[in-house]
Amino acid sequence: MKPRYILLPSRDFTKIRLVQAPEDFSQRDALRHATSLIGEVQENDPDCSWEDIAAVLEDHGFIPVDFMTGPELD
Repeated sequence: MKPRYILLPSRDFTKIRLVQAPEDFSQRDALRHATSLIGEVQENDPDCSWEDIAAVLEDHGFIPVDFMTGPELD
């Protein structure tokens, strides 16, 4: 099965993140689960960092992926 990725957007382009979704989740369930986990971390700690969120995502099978931002497309 091909890996699937979730782009976590941000208004600040330096805060955009990419994670690989666990294989055992459907696309819809992976998105819902990631959204729920991120929301839970942010609710419990409004000053949380990406590292805090990434740790929780990793605990649930989401893998942060290094990437580089290319040129803007119109």
